[in-house]
Amino acid sequence: MDSKDLFKALTFGRPVAAGAAASLSLRSLRDAGLALAVLTGAFIALQLLGASPAFAQADPFAWFEQLFKPPAANRAVKPKSEFHRAAPSHHLQRSRPAFRSGERSFERAPGSRTLERTHKRLVEKPAEKPPEKPAVPPTYFVAVIGDSLAELLGQGLGVALADRPEVGILQKAKENSGLVRDDFYDWTKATHDLLASGEKIDFAVMMIGSNDRQSLRNANGSFEPRSPEWEEAYAHRIEAIASQFRERKIPLVWVGLPALKSERLSEDAIALNEFFREYAVKNGAIYVDAWEPFVDELEQYSAFGPDIDGQIVRLRTADGVHFTKAGARKLAHFVEPEIRRRLDELHPPANPDDANAPAAVETGQPPLTEGPPAPQEASLPPADEPAPLPPKPAAGPVLPLTGPVLAPRGELATRMIQTKPAAANRPQTLVKNAPSEPKPGRADDFSWPRP
Repeated sequence: MDSKDLFKALTFGRPVAAGAAASLSLRSLRDAGLALAVLTGAFIALQLLGASPAFAQADPFAWFEQLFKPPAANRAVKPKSEFHRAAPSHHLQRSRPAFRSGERSFERAPGSRTLERTHKRLVEKPAEKPPEKPAVPPTYFVAVIGDSLAELLGQGLGVALADRPEVGILQKAKENSGLVRDDFYDWTKATHDLLASGEKIDFAVMMIGSNDRQSLRNANGSFEPRSPEWEEAYAHRIEAIASQFRERKIPLVWVGLPALKSERLSEDAIALNEFFREYAVKNGAIYVDAWEPFVDELEQYSAFGPDIDGQIVRLRTADGVHFTKAGARKLAHFVEPEIRRRLDELHPPANPDDANAPAAVETGQPPLTEGPPAPQEASLPPADEPAPLPPKPAAGPVLPLTGPVLAPRGELATRMIQTKPAAANRPQTLVKNAPSEPKPGRADDFSWPRP
């Protein structure tokens, strides 16, 4: 195999026999390499001479890619992608009004109506509010006076009495006030001004004392907390406030202080509650204890406890004095019954039986009377059939389990009285662990039979 055949094999990819390739000499390989270099240089020169100057400046190494690129006849030409325009719709070709923004007007783009419809479908419609019930103007007003605890109590009463729209809660509490610092806020004078203002008040609730662990000053001097002079002046101010409501014949509920987180404050709260219980009640007020509902089993302060639904929730705030929303609602639960009782006395609930009685008279029917109706002849059963039993009531009377016995031998459970005396050998066997006396014929009788 000469150098010409080797050049063709290397250039055009023709196969070369293994024996021929092995017989090549070093000279043949040198000649073939020289010929290949000459042809390559000629090919490059032709490409540079035939190409444009822009091609040579743009990419001087493009000839290298052209050298190893397959022929154009064997390359697959990728077709250009066409842009398919959508067919026009008749409803989109109609004239659309232009809308103005400032001084420039914009024409509505085709297809924008479809986008608006899609947007309207995606945007969630706001929930329709139920029609509000007609507001009932309040006619029964409850004034809540005192410190910040009274303010929270008023909020709880507003929730508790939400089913009675005729009740209006008047928030008259003053934060950081008390019965001691009358130089900051004089509750005796404030009560007088409130009752003399002409504002309608049908019921009053008082809760105060959380800020009263201070020195008390009056015309006679300054007194330390819990001293005899301090207690006398404090009691006089309680009586002065309660007596003003009694003279106006306005019911007053005085709510005691709850347990506090500080032991020292709790001790003072217990002492103040005794003053409220004694002197407020003596002047016509009703005392409501708020200590037991906010302590644990050990009669200690507890920030958690059962709410009005029995669920264990947080009732007190972190300061150990004020109430949470659930705590204020629980506190109002013990004041609410007294308000409802007084309200029902003035405005008794309508009786549905009374409302039906006039309608019966108008239709010519006899009015309803107590007791069973008089039997008629047509409804009497035949003589040979027994009379029907009266209808069984849906529920019987409520009987307390711990009450006294109302009928002889009517106990639910009685203690069994033993009529026979206990066997004498029972303590001997069970207590002293001694064997009992054998009986003749029993398995433990080992005596020798006698003739």
